[in-house]
Amino acid sequence: MRTFRAVRTRLGAIAGVTLLAVLLWRLGTGVFLGGLRRIDGPAVLAAAGIGLVTTAFSAWRWQLVARALGIRLPYGPALAGYYRALFLNAALPGGVVGDVHRAVRHGGGAGDLGRGVRAVVLERAAGQVVLAVAGAGILLTVPSPVRTQVRQFAPPVALAVLGVAAIALALWPDRGPRARGRVLGAEVRAALLSRRSGPGVVVASVVVLAGHVALFLLAARVVGSDASAVALLPLAVLALLAMSVPFNVGGWGPREGATAWAFGAAGLGAGNGLAVAVVYGVLGFAASLPGLLVLAARWGTSPRAAAGTAGGEAASAVPEPEPGPAGGHTRSGGTSCTTRTSGTTRTSRTTRTSRSSSSEVSSVKYAAKESTRLASSSFPFSAVPREGLPMTPESV
Repeated sequence: MRTFRAVRTRLGAIAGVTLLAVLLWRLGTGVFLGGLRRIDGPAVLAAAGIGLVTTAFSAWRWQLVARALGIRLPYGPALAGYYRALFLNAALPGGVVGDVHRAVRHGGGAGDLGRGVRAVVLERAAGQVVLAVAGAGILLTVPSPVRTQVRQFAPPVALAVLGVAAIALALWPDRGPRARGRVLGAEVRAALLSRRSGPGVVVASVVVLAGHVALFLLAARVVGSDASAVALLPLAVLALLAMSVPFNVGGWGPREGATAWAFGAAGLGAGNGLAVAVVYGVLGFAASLPGLLVLAARWGTSPRAAAGTAGGEAASAVPEPEPGPAGGHTRSGGTSCTTRTSGTTRTSRTTRTSRSSSSEVSSVKYAAKESTRLASSSFPFSAVPREGLPMTPESV
């Protein structure tokens, strides 16, 4: 399975780079550079504001799905984890590395890796379903120059989606099909179709989709397009649908190709479409930069300070001797040693030596291991529990 994901990621990166190279070869690098030069400070600030809204509602959607599956996920760690995932998706090839990371991290911290992964998958699936339904409705009903072409390509695309779904089901890990179907169906109903979480998931997905469309319209205005928002709406939806294709490099590739084709078909110029897609990608990356701060905060944790804290907690965990019967002392190991008033000096010295040995053994026994101390803070992608305790989402 890991080999399949690695091959898919490499093929996707190659396909995305090839598509970008073809577009630059046909349309020239001047369009690409011209779009970048038009980006200014107000545009970046507006993109950051839009990104804050979309990320906040995406984190809420993730929280709703996770709670419906029985996994605790506070909103603060969910927001930080989602920002980190967006940055990794935008910075690394494939466009899904960040989602894989937050799924593994949350599932490992909650003590149920399978549910953690399924929570992220269902959360992303909910957004894609809303995008597909709303996009199909807009592309097939709203008057636009691309509506005829979309109606022609809609049946083959639908068949391709069904074929991919059939292949995915065929490659599902071997388990009892009935048990797998019951478990998956129950989780889908609880996370996406129940009265408790379903409406919130739909509202969050609609707001996220509106935020992506608003970012596309902002990119079009930055490039200098004077087309109306109604005319740009189908083109924006088409670009967002192309972004869901996994063959890309950090989201780049299919989006630029689809936007250039759509703008050319609408008579707005394929070069302008490529420039809009480029500006959209840069603004989207700028909106995900708070995720870099989350990673930097995680990297900034000092291993030495963490080790000192762990050592202090371990030392405080050693129990003190408790008073025993007849004025003696009871050690933490449960063995009592009574010192009589008429006892000899040798007996008292032996008692003190035994207590000292017991304290040393207890300190060694309960002190945190060095490997655990280092693993708890040395690398932000590590899912190793901290100081022997299960990792919780609060540690994000």
